[in-house]
Amino acid sequence: MGLEIKLLGPLVVEAGGTAVAITGRRRVGVLVRLALDAGRAVAAESLLTDVWASSSAATAGKQLHIVVSKLRETLAAHGAAEAIETVPGGYRLAVERDRVDVHAFAHLAEQARAAWADGAAATADVLFRRALELWRGPALPELDAHWAVIEAERLETERLGVLEDHAELRLATGDHRALAVDLIAHVREHPLRERLAGRLMLALYRDGRAPEALDVYRRLRQAMVEELGLEPGEDIRRLHQAVLAGDPELDLPGERRAWHVRPAELPADVQAFTARAAEVARLRADLLSDSPVTVIDGPGGIGKSALAVHVAHLVADRFTDGVIYVDLHGSTDRLAPLDPAQALRRLLRSLGLDGAAIPSDAEEAAARYRSLTAASNLLVILDNARHVRQIRPLIPAGPRCRVLITSRHPLATLDGARHLHLGGLGDADAAALLARIVGVDRVEAEPEAAREIVRLCGGFPLALRIVAARLAARPDRPLSHLAVRLADAARRLDLLEYADLAVRASLAVSHQQLHEEPAGRDAAHLLCLLGHADLPACTPPATAALAGWPEHRAEDALEHLVDARLLERAGPDRYRLHDLVGLYAREQDIPGEERKSAAGRMLQHYLATAQRANDLMNDHSTTVLFAPEQAGEELPTLQDANAWLDRERDNLLAAVRQATRLADRSAAGLGYHLLWLFDRRGWFAEALEVGEEVLRQARQEGDWKVQSNLLQELAAIHQQLGHLQEAVRCLEEALDCCDRAGLPDTTAGIFNDLGITYTQMGRYDAALAALGSAIEVTRRTGRTLHEAYVRNNRAQVYYRQGRTAEAVDEARRGLATLKEESGAGGLGIGHDALADCLRAHGLLEEAAEEYREGIRLQREAGYAMGLAVSHWWYGHTLHDLGRLEEARESWRESLKILREARLLTPSEEARYLAKPVPDTPEVIKNQL
Repeated sequence: MGLEIKLLGPLVVEAGGTAVAITGRRRVGVLVRLALDAGRAVAAESLLTDVWASSSAATAGKQLHIVVSKLRETLAAHGAAEAIETVPGGYRLAVERDRVDVHAFAHLAEQARAAWADGAAATADVLFRRALELWRGPALPELDAHWAVIEAERLETERLGVLEDHAELRLATGDHRALAVDLIAHVREHPLRERLAGRLMLALYRDGRAPEALDVYRRLRQAMVEELGLEPGEDIRRLHQAVLAGDPELDLPGERRAWHVRPAELPADVQAFTARAAEVARLRADLLSDSPVTVIDGPGGIGKSALAVHVAHLVADRFTDGVIYVDLHGSTDRLAPLDPAQALRRLLRSLGLDGAAIPSDAEEAAARYRSLTAASNLLVILDNARHVRQIRPLIPAGPRCRVLITSRHPLATLDGARHLHLGGLGDADAAALLARIVGVDRVEAEPEAAREIVRLCGGFPLALRIVAARLAARPDRPLSHLAVRLADAARRLDLLEYADLAVRASLAVSHQQLHEEPAGRDAAHLLCLLGHADLPACTPPATAALAGWPEHRAEDALEHLVDARLLERAGPDRYRLHDLVGLYAREQDIPGEERKSAAGRMLQHYLATAQRANDLMNDHSTTVLFAPEQAGEELPTLQDANAWLDRERDNLLAAVRQATRLADRSAAGLGYHLLWLFDRRGWFAEALEVGEEVLRQARQEGDWKVQSNLLQELAAIHQQLGHLQEAVRCLEEALDCCDRAGLPDTTAGIFNDLGITYTQMGRYDAALAALGSAIEVTRRTGRTLHEAYVRNNRAQVYYRQGRTAEAVDEARRGLATLKEESGAGGLGIGHDALADCLRAHGLLEEAAEEYREGIRLQREAGYAMGLAVSHWWYGHTLHDLGRLEEARESWRESLKILREARLLTPSEEARYLAKPVPDTPEVIKNQL
């Protein structure tokens, strides 16, 4: 017959694949009623009661007979004349039950649950999906009779139960990310269904979206209290508390939450690691015991770092919060040891913080580090330590954390530490290491020579690896040849003491091969230049500037160095010299004038590109302390400028340090631009470091103009960090520098910044006086755009004084000028300032509109901090308007921006959102 009836959505009747139109309310009702009991008899009395709402009507029975006849005629036209059978006392729809989607759904759901119970999760998933796919909309939508409404509600309840069972299966199999997307609409449609909300909460939590999971609970509770007068049940309340606490029991077994920063920073294990079985066993036991700190000490070249890394790889899976590795450079040639503040910055960045979230004060940074690690299960490798003072602030606070330290010094005064004093390898272990690298056959062919080499190397693994490298490079030479050379005491130290001697020889071979290849000569020359560039990574544009070549030529040379294994890839279009390769490259003979010119070109490249980025972000040309002597990197759009800044942050820091070290004239300009760019991103600790370093050089040179500009930018950083007295000191010194430089017309910005700082200090009269002085200068110099910015800041003072009407007028005047002269960033700030004043004046709807426009423009300009601040106060405005859901969305967006900028941790974000009206985050309290 091929008759199919679909009730899970608009009614569909098909016979042999052809649609059958059923018209008339009672015909539809009778057919649906029969379909719900397909294959079973339905009493005429029941049909009359349901479809006619009464079985006592005199003509009801006759009407039922007519309806059935009409249905049979309609179905007969499609070859299904026998579909409705007459049986004693009623009628029966003669089709297989699975030909009606209601019954197919129930059957598939039953099969899915049985498969899951038997452990066949994949089969169950397919069956659940097939069942749910049968639903095309609400069931029985054509019927509004009481019986049909009850039946539709029953079917919907069954659907939700299947949906929830399928959600449980998907959670168990790790499909939480896609599940969260699927469940959001269902939870909104059924706001009182606790189990459904609970599955969404867990899916969001496992996807790293804990704040959103908490918001689901908040909405559920609000709906239940308002509509039912009840609190949520015990199960979902426990889930809510577990999400707040970050309970590991909520994690999928063997996995961690997506938002949880889980560093995995171990260097690669040494493939040729051999022997030291006793030391490995002891260190492994120490790291898995209750001892928080383990120290490996011994002379240089004894293998401390290789042993530490090897053991760390063996136990890394026991530390569910990850492994952090920091080289402290305690005994690294040409590199100063990291001080505790620098090391803490590295550690905090590994734990997910950045920018203003990392305190600039070392003690505050150490306290933040202890707080973040208090509940962690973390392994920290502190390699190449210099002394105990360097180490103490770096010990994590958590009782489940472990620290493994290597040092040439015993570090005997380190509290609670276990110590392993590492000596040389025994003869058997040393011979095994040599054989593993050189080859067993070669060692067995010359056992006496091998034993002599092992004896002369004194059991030092590094010395053995140096020897092995020499032998591997010359497989035609016998071991005895090298043994004879090592026996010469006058030459032995040259051959064994320093690893870079052997590395030098190995790298020289590769370098010379490049010289011999016509296509490799550029690469050979470039390697020498890169050794003097002192950058964490090199890019084709910066390398082209360094060498004075077109970019395509520089890129070809970089790729040749990669092929020769003299350069490593560090990401797309980024390359890195290994430390030892860098040492070799710096030893190569390059005339001093050529080195100086190359470094100068590279620094000019960064100066020019930083100035271009600053101009794009600042909507207009910025102060030029020293005009760049070359073009720099192309940055066509604001988005390109932001992306370049993200990529090049570490290189820019290294470049400005090198510029000050070389007393290069680019230092002041580069430092000035970086101060401004880093400020916009909230990279305050780095900005202070750059500014202070360049300022020292400017003071030594007595350059008052440069000092004034740097002091003004440093003041802006201090002001945003809440160091208000220090900001005032910098600005007052900047004014003095302007006087000394004879530049009274450049003081408008300084007076403006003084006004901002005094406003933050609550010194409103002083703020207005400073801002008045700023406006006088801008009028004298005709800089109307700057006058608009000053007016915005004066408006902020007015509304804080309660002069809200004046504040609104002043902000409108400032915005009018900005609309004529400013780009997106400045205009966004103007709308935001007006919004603040309107909000203070009680014009909330107008304030909300201005905030929205400010947000749009600042997003376009890439003003991350300004965008976060605008979203925050827009949220408060919406809250005051009673638009509570929209307010939370705006607060959530503000916190998301701060988290993505690494100014907040995910757990801090969740704690803010746990409150109905969250407190203002510390990182934006100092934003005017």
